[in-house]
Amino acid sequence: MRILIDIGHPAHVHYYRNLAKELEFRGHIITWTVKDKSAAKKLLDCYGFKYIVLPSKTDGLIAKTLKQVQYDFKLLNICRKEKIDLAIGTSVTIAHISRISKVKSIVFDDDDDDVQPFVTKYANPYADTLISPDVLLNKRRRTNTIFYPGYHELAYLHPVRFKPDHSVLDELGIKDRDSFFILRFNAFKAHHDFGVKGLSIQQKLELIKILKPLGRIFITTEREIEPELKEYQIKIEPQKIHSIMAFATLFIGDSQTMTSEAAMLGVPSFRCNSFAGRISCLEEQEKKYGLTFAFLPEQFNLMVLKLKELLSYPNLKEEWQQKRLKMLGDKIDVTSFWTWFIDNYPDTISQIKQEPEFWEQFK
Repeated sequence: MRILIDIGHPAHVHYYRNLAKELEFRGHIITWTVKDKSAAKKLLDCYGFKYIVLPSKTDGLIAKTLKQVQYDFKLLNICRKEKIDLAIGTSVTIAHISRISKVKSIVFDDDDDDVQPFVTKYANPYADTLISPDVLLNKRRRTNTIFYPGYHELAYLHPVRFKPDHSVLDELGIKDRDSFFILRFNAFKAHHDFGVKGLSIQQKLELIKILKPLGRIFITTEREIEPELKEYQIKIEPQKIHSIMAFATLFIGDSQTMTSEAAMLGVPSFRCNSFAGRISCLEEQEKKYGLTFAFLPEQFNLMVLKLKELLSYPNLKEEWQQKRLKMLGDKIDVTSFWTWFIDNYPDTISQIKQEPEFWEQFK
């Protein structure tokens, strides 16, 4: 098949990079499209993928709506030119073009319906197939969703797919067993982020005050960093961030994806934003596996108390690795499942069984 992968966010490159290589190995032809976002393009360059650049995203609901129409027409023309059979991704656009062309679409969505009303209304119903983690079972409005036992982040952070590179510590001047902390601050400009709050500058500075005596601090951010935090901004190639995170003592931020990534790596993670308590994947990682903690911005003081509690644990890393192993025992190598599903799509739809024995082949 001729398959298009549409990228709207840097994290999507990680979601699909292993899948793309597996599909190419099986003889499929892959075309990448990407919104004009430097971080996403750098990652695609790093992994050696050629891609077609679409216009950059805009802010504001009306502007986003108009830009979406532009994306639809541009992607439709690309699909016609490249003779695309199947479009995949975490994308509203591919769902739309599959309704006005012969191109089939598979949308991968790990967010709850109520936290992303735009996608729930204008993308998921129009996709030929919708695939989600099974923690969302019985929580989707679309009843014929394909559910699998895993998280999107395990497509690239499952132990089969990822081994941390120890040399990143040398680049940062960190020695084995040194304590250091990764902080991540979000831009909150997506369509589902209207009215959402993260950490304030005062709260960020409070975290710095607590952590600085205990180890190095590295901040990664989607936007221009505040002057007060500039000295902590990490300067390293974006593809190395997961190796750095794997060796970190703690992760703290207001980002959903990186919080889940830390959990996949067995690194304690704290998230403080308006989505706390509303994201099923992260709720499972917190309530079932104890890997992460979520707090609303007005609960910042409670987060600080929990943070100080964890920092007093003598065997924090070892305890979290045991939690990680428990989680991994229940989940699959997500790329393995996605590859199998797409390789013989759509025949694979009828072969899926929601039974533990079926999923063993993907572990």
